[in-house]
Amino acid sequence: MEKLIAYFKTVGLDDTDSQKIGSYFKKKLLDKHDYFVKEGKVCSQLAFLELGQLQYYSTTDQGEERTTYISLENTFVTSLSSYLNERPARENIRALTPASLWVIEKKDVTELQKQIHSFKDLYINLIEWQICCIDKSRLDLITLSAEQRYAKLLEENPELLQQAPLQYIASMLGITPRHLSRLRAKV
Repeated sequence: MEKLIAYFKTVGLDDTDSQKIGSYFKKKLLDKHDYFVKEGKVCSQLAFLELGQLQYYSTTDQGEERTTYISLENTFVTSLSSYLNERPARENIRALTPASLWVIEKKDVTELQKQIHSFKDLYINLIEWQICCIDKSRLDLITLSAEQRYAKLLEENPELLQQAPLQYIASMLGITPRHLSRLRAKV
């Protein structure tokens, strides 16, 4: 819980509000390959990833997994469209490593927004940031070459390249692991 409370303080919440908000979160442990969200199920939780890595992925009609994102420690995770619209998720979120999360139910997020104005601001900022990241990722896949996507990832998110398994990074970039190896050798 210390990392969660510290996160709230770094974004400007005072100690009293941080502690109150933190009291709504419950700890959830995932083993490697356990799911936080399963495709077809409604996601009603938002989580702070305290420890570990989570893979967002979808499965094609041919049964191939396509990684769309990898969350690292000290980030918030949810299946955004499912969470906001209360509809079945179109993606899976599973642990790549053992993971420790602090989870809050959507109804509690709504309640906290009514009680603590600064939490409402934080929540809106989180959702806006997620939407911008999704939009940027989508546009990058359409407009940039594989080499440009890799260079951008290297510049903007080098810790991901250091921590996440390469086959998932390749999938996230829309390339094969072999192509990723060639790109890495160039840099």
